[in-house]
Amino acid sequence: MAEAAKTSNSRLIRIGEVSQKTGMARSGIYAAIAEGKFPAPVKISHRCSAWPESEVDAWIVERIEERNSQSRCLAQGGIAL
Repeated sequence: MAEAAKTSNSRLIRIGEVSQKTGMARSGIYAAIAEGKFPAPVKISHRCSAWPESEVDAWIVERIEERNSQSRCLAQGGIAL
């Protein structure tokens, strides 16, 4: 995820847009962060946090790639984990 942020000129997005892009509720986003399964926000002031859009986009691409690799495995008669 960090590579995506280094290679693009990313803007910061707030929780509402993160929720809209991912389809996840605010509580689900914070739970995934606590589990280490979602990028952590960047503190932009003492009361405000935001996410680099490129990191959120990279997370979405990873979910799609996971789904596609599981679908290919199932289509070939394998077991998806």
